[in-house]
Amino acid sequence: MIKIHTEKAPAAVGPYSQAVISKGMVYTSGQIAINPATNTVEAATIEEQTEQVMKNLSAVLQTAGSSLERAVKITCFLADMNDFAAFNEVYAKYFTGLPARSCVAVKTLPKNVLVEVEVIAETDL
Repeated sequence: MIKIHTEKAPAAVGPYSQAVISKGMVYTSGQIAINPATNTVEAATIEEQTEQVMKNLSAVLQTAGSSLERAVKITCFLADMNDFAAFNEVYAKYFTGLPARSCVAVKTLPKNVLVEVEVIAETDL
């Protein structure tokens, strides 16, 4: 197992890795809308937060020898299912390959963000 870390995405907020690689697959930890340059949540809307999450995921996947285009399974967590349509509009720009996906509403997310996303993708590492 290879542990992945990049400064281009937020550091883990707990005792875990940003991602791990095992047997040709990369498993990301859930990414939230923390700007890695400031280590704060700056985005206010679901659209802005989703854009930041996608930037964070892209950075982690790139470090792991993968990309959003190589995603096979996505899990999405929303603080409010009323944000589902707005989230999907941003999500659809990034996951054009239509990987498998689950999307659930949760009571709260770390740092009180509106969205968290994790990815399983193929990798060459």
